[in-house]
Amino acid sequence: MTRLAIVSAMREELAAVLALMADAQQYTVAGREFAVGELHGHEVVVVLSRIGKVAAATTATVLLERFGVSHMLFTGLAGGLATQARVGDVVVATEFLQHDMDASPLFPTYEVPLYGFSNFKTDAALTAELELAAQSVLQRGLLDASTLHAFGMQQAQTHRGLVVSGDRFVASSAESRSLQNALPQALAVEMEGAAVAQVCHDYGVPFAAMRTISDRADDAAHADFLKFVTQVASRYSAAILAQLLRARG
Repeated sequence: MTRLAIVSAMREELAAVLALMADAQQYTVAGREFAVGELHGHEVVVVLSRIGKVAAATTATVLLERFGVSHMLFTGLAGGLATQARVGDVVVATEFLQHDMDASPLFPTYEVPLYGFSNFKTDAALTAELELAAQSVLQRGLLDASTLHAFGMQQAQTHRGLVVSGDRFVASSAESRSLQNALPQALAVEMEGAAVAQVCHDYGVPFAAMRTISDRADDAAHADFLKFVTQVASRYSAAILAQLLRARG
């Protein structure tokens, strides 16, 4: 049986998806509301993880242990680090790393103790499906000219690569530059993905993730944050998920 988990950190990030789940069964576990039902003909469990790595790991574990999901997908926002990751673009993660993991000198910086590596890869097949769905939606031009202008956006692009996670909101140019220098391959920074990737690795469950770039992780990172989520990121999430599920048949 295929049962896909769809996870975001904040309600606003999944508002458009949750609106389609009005008839879903609701379950409360570990203080989180899990909506179990159908979305575009597929069985799904939709939940808000809350913010941060511990909250995300708790949510992922409940999804696997209590709801028996077979695949997991995370969607939401991120700050852009790489030059090409512009506001409004979508990054599809191929791997995750915790940028605040440092158990040195016992282990190399960023390496997760006792794993022997620092990067947790997403599932290749599910990630490829997600990337194709994102490309299809963005090529159609989901947003009108006034919305693009309001947020200083150009035609959105899709990128794939490394996303880094940490338990702090990167909102200064100095910290953004520091991360870029330390991790030059990183496309974007957020606060949950690496934790979910590690849990899915432990359980052997396919995981994929996409992040809409809401800011450049600099001193202006807080500007119009919720407005961007509502008018851009939530719409992207709903449209890309719909494209993905319809393509799966």
